[in-house]
Amino acid sequence: MPIKLSPLMKKLTLALAVGFLAIESACAAPAIPPAQADFGSWPAGCSPQEIGQRVATRFIASPHPNFGRTEPTKFITYPEVCTWYGALTFAQLAGDKDLTARLVQRFAPLFGEESHLVPKPENVDATVFGTVPLELYIQTKDKRYLEIGQGLADAQWEQPTPEQLAKLKPGPRAIAEEAIKAGLTWQTRYWIDDMFMITAVQLQAYRATGDAKYVDRMANEMAVYLDKLQQPNGLFFHAPEVPIFWGRGDGWVAVGMAEVLRSLPADHPHRARIMAGYQKMMASLLQYQDADGMWHQIIDDPKAWPETSCTGMFTFAFITGVKNGWLDAATYGPAARKGWLALIKYIDGNADIHEVCEGTNKKNNVQYYVDRKRNIGDMHGQAPILWCASALLR
Repeated sequence: MPIKLSPLMKKLTLALAVGFLAIESACAAPAIPPAQADFGSWPAGCSPQEIGQRVATRFIASPHPNFGRTEPTKFITYPEVCTWYGALTFAQLAGDKDLTARLVQRFAPLFGEESHLVPKPENVDATVFGTVPLELYIQTKDKRYLEIGQGLADAQWEQPTPEQLAKLKPGPRAIAEEAIKAGLTWQTRYWIDDMFMITAVQLQAYRATGDAKYVDRMANEMAVYLDKLQQPNGLFFHAPEVPIFWGRGDGWVAVGMAEVLRSLPADHPHRARIMAGYQKMMASLLQYQDADGMWHQIIDDPKAWPETSCTGMFTFAFITGVKNGWLDAATYGPAARKGWLALIKYIDGNADIHEVCEGTNKKNNVQYYVDRKRNIGDMHGQAPILWCASALLR
């Protein structure tokens, strides 16, 4: 169906177009020919070390809880968690001990006067908080972090209380009850973002402890979601009743699979299934990448606006696949490089990225997705930059 922009949206689009002319970008150098594409040489100001440092420093300066908004939330939400995790991995890979120390210090108040900001593990978006203390444990070996993170990972697979089930509507409650019988978490919803939200904390618990139960949980969950939700073209609808390929929704899937495959043992019974789903999705995404390196708010609609959070997520998945030999380097390497250079041109002088889709509910209406607010500095968009920087340094 044709996309119609309201007069207000037309004005906003024009303002953004003009605004981007003022965005500080040292990366306006000519594109490197595909034959020369690599992950080691970058135009001045465009390296993962430089960009990662800027965005991680920007994160430290932000308050928490922070949802990429001006008003605070009652507890730390998943966009902040994802950005924090990305900043931690970047700092470690960059060998920046001062940056790491500041990211560790950010957690200190959560042991005391700000403990109320730690979310309770009542759903996937809250439970994913565990990825941060688990990463802190991996890097510092301080068991206080392990206690918090492992507790959240285990709570995700505990039998829910009657009160927890009662909070669910009849449909989701039935899904949760069936999931428990199948050995899945009661937090199972069959929403595509779960393919990151659920697997991330279990993956981090596995990385922190080496306990096979965590890798089995995440791999089984991922395989079931793939069998149920992946479409014939390799992509994922935002929801079964919403046959729209929303960019960031699919971004969570791409990052989730790439992260799982990084640590999934070679002989795990679900590895082949997850690898097949990942490679099928990557092949489809390659067809929808713009010539300039971006992906769109609606993946298969070139008239929809270029969106940065999904571009960062897909670029991370490409980089990770090339680095690990899961994707053909000659085909996907140039695409990954092009994605990174396109993405970072949207970062302004404050280290805030532009054109980030606001948090989005589901609706079977293309125009609904096209009209979503385009945020600046939203952590949905800041996090994937740090993930990409980390992937390039691995």
